[in-house]
Amino acid sequence: MAKTLVRSPELMNRDDTALLVVDVQEKLLPLIPGSAQLVWNIRRLLEGAAALGVRTLATEQYPQGLGPTTAELAKRLENIPAKLAFSCGECGELFTGLADQGIWKILVCGIETHVCVSQTVHDLLGEGFRVYVAADAVGARGPLDHEMALRRMDSAGATLTTTEAALFEWCERAGSPEFKKISALVRESPPG
Repeated sequence: MAKTLVRSPELMNRDDTALLVVDVQEKLLPLIPGSAQLVWNIRRLLEGAAALGVRTLATEQYPQGLGPTTAELAKRLENIPAKLAFSCGECGELFTGLADQGIWKILVCGIETHVCVSQTVHDLLGEGFRVYVAADAVGARGPLDHEMALRRMDSAGATLTTTEAALFEWCERAGSPEFKKISALVRESPPG
């Protein structure tokens, strides 16, 4: 029988990772370049998470002013707490008990890269989570703000990844019913 290597702790899997969707709200989206692609990628992450049993979390920044989470994503989410602080750390109840459930990695997506996403990532790192950022599922109004925030999160210890890479990491292997769903998600054509 062939010997297999032990799976790297650097890789996410369905049992140790949660997906956090940060503030993808109606009034912010039109200001974000490439917002259709961003929502498409986050929707694929949510559908992949649902197929694989990955825990999902979400927040809204001041919804009275910025509106609700965009409908395409909101229908795939439960319990979206509101916050006034930029960091999702204000919604500490989302993260309470994750470690007790064996979840110590969090994949972050949403907007804006340099404000709510970045501050959340830094707070999660400070709390001891292993943090991943789906670089193609975060966005900001300005390209320089977006790029600098990705660099800063990377240098602070977050791991930059992509939607497709995350989906395949969660799935881990071909040949299962879940793989068929993940394979279909990665073969989708992006919005044009």
